[in-house]
Amino acid sequence: MSITSVLVANRGEIACRVFATCRRMGLSTVAVFSDPDADMPHVRAADLAVRLPGQTAADTYLRGEAVIGAALSAGADAIHPGYGFLSENAGFAQAVLDAGLVWIGPPPAAIEAMGAKVNAKELMQRAGVPVLGSIDPASATAADLPLLIKASAGGGGRGMRIVRELADLDSHVVSAAREAQSAFGDPTVFCEPYIERGHHIEVQILADTHGGVWAVGERECSIQRRHQKVVEEAPAPLVDRVGGDLRDRLYAAARDAAKAIDYVGAGTVEFLADEQGRFYFLETNTRLQVEHPVTELTTGTDLVQWQLRIAAGEPLDAAEPVSDGHAIEVRLYAEDPAADWQPQSGAVHAVDIRSDSMFSGLSRPGIRVDAGIASGSVISTFYDPMLAKVISWAPDRRLAAAMLARTLADAALHGPVTNRDLLVNILRDKDFLDGHTDTGFLDAAGDGYAALVAPAADDDAARLAALAAALADAAANRVSARVQGGLPGGWRNLASGYQTKKFVAAGGTDEIVVRYRPARGGYELPDHPGVRVVRTAPDEVRVDVDGVQRALAVARYDDTVYVDGPGIAVALRIVPRFTDPSAVRTPGSLLAPMPGSIVRIAVAQGDRVTAGQPLIWLEAMKMEHTIGAPADGVVETLAVTEGQQLSVGDVLAVITEAAEGDDA
Repeated sequence: MSITSVLVANRGEIACRVFATCRRMGLSTVAVFSDPDADMPHVRAADLAVRLPGQTAADTYLRGEAVIGAALSAGADAIHPGYGFLSENAGFAQAVLDAGLVWIGPPPAAIEAMGAKVNAKELMQRAGVPVLGSIDPASATAADLPLLIKASAGGGGRGMRIVRELADLDSHVVSAAREAQSAFGDPTVFCEPYIERGHHIEVQILADTHGGVWAVGERECSIQRRHQKVVEEAPAPLVDRVGGDLRDRLYAAARDAAKAIDYVGAGTVEFLADEQGRFYFLETNTRLQVEHPVTELTTGTDLVQWQLRIAAGEPLDAAEPVSDGHAIEVRLYAEDPAADWQPQSGAVHAVDIRSDSMFSGLSRPGIRVDAGIASGSVISTFYDPMLAKVISWAPDRRLAAAMLARTLADAALHGPVTNRDLLVNILRDKDFLDGHTDTGFLDAAGDGYAALVAPAADDDAARLAALAAALADAAANRVSARVQGGLPGGWRNLASGYQTKKFVAAGGTDEIVVRYRPARGGYELPDHPGVRVVRTAPDEVRVDVDGVQRALAVARYDDTVYVDGPGIAVALRIVPRFTDPSAVRTPGSLLAPMPGSIVRIAVAQGDRVTAGQPLIWLEAMKMEHTIGAPADGVVETLAVTEGQQLSVGDVLAVITEAAEGDDA
């Protein structure tokens, strides 16, 4: 069958990724967009775009009839679902076919067979694939602990909870079901044994309509936060370390899984493996995976192109692709790992990540970037906070890690807080480089976790960045001066006092004080011995540090300054000279850490609480976040109600210290 125009029923990075291959194949493209996404890059990347009125996923990207209507009105003859949203919805796939459109995905029956994960496990067990048993939450006992609650209709960490205490099971099931409903439109959850420190290994499959099935390499995706992958790589370090016939057995199990459900198209069979290489079926993702680029780079295979070719009826080649070299992918999120992974939102002032390709393969060692944002984009509170995927390919793993870490460290990212420093630190961590990448990697860091989330730039770099910010500001003031703008700032016949500016590094609380004074021989810097100012401009400062020169780019947006240079990427908040009275909060105020909506409140005004006790549940970016009491005390004021929409910094409650003898 012929495909001429493809609508991508998705947004952001994956929509841009599919459009890139469509352009290379000479196909027309159609985007859909919600109101918050009207100016996002995926809308501009398509030939045509159709608005889906509304803001939330439920009102837009999850409305199958609206998406199909958009395809028909724009003249598209095929729909690619991307990942997430409706990509694993059998009813939507069937509706696409019923509308006379080509569905670029597996048959609805295969989606349905794998969509209900409890039934999928039973089917795989009958096919001879090793399986972990499911446990009914209603009949679970202490002997079954620890348990993992999972959403039946989707993945990506949403609707997942670890249960270590039986008393917590019911509340975690309710919370997981609520999150699954929000993300996938289906609240069904189930439980299975939770294997501590396992390895998440998955096999990429491609299957055509002529009975051909490929196992296109395996990936390891064990480094996760909140059960969502953060670092992915191919081939899997565990498989290389165990050796023997492990890779062959994984491939055989994946092919058997595909054949058991008459699979067609691209998919992923996921396994959980232990350190000895024993593995168990987890699930089959009946769609393209977020981490598919590492397989593309190691096998030289455009998986999206094969999705389109298979949907058009073409057979696979006789020989499976062969892997070469090593690829590592990291997910760049707008989130703060040091603050319990709180998602961030707001304007992306500037983003510049050096790359050798965008959404395509590499002919030599290098960096690929798959991004759904650009300078000027706005990160909404309604969707996943992933900004981009940055992927390296090299002949060996250590070189791939080094290249990727350097690229991230040198990237200019001006806007919401990201997990960039965590990713750089992981890629340079000894345990990671030695291949110790199980699912407990971040949890096992223990006291070392603080080092992993610490800024990649050290205190000396932050102080140097603050100096550059202060001098660039002085240069900007001179340029804009209406009178004697050509004179050095603060010029005097006789020596004057030092000019002072104060900053706080992002994520920190300590003030960095910068003092400087113009003099005949340049700037006097009493707090920066060994530093000489070579040149200043509003957007760049060149300094000489103990005989070594470096240029530091400076960009200011309101009260935030970003300083970028070799080995330095620092965000600074300008400390105002005077405090705004309206910014002063009542002592004990508990503030909203992110925009979102209140889904549950567990306390009432007057209740006595203990430090860490869960008080309020906030939904933001398709995830639930628990807000706990900051200290022991009494809820003096409860300022929110269920369903209320919040902005960052809104007061949730006021917790005051309980009076002695108070039994409230």
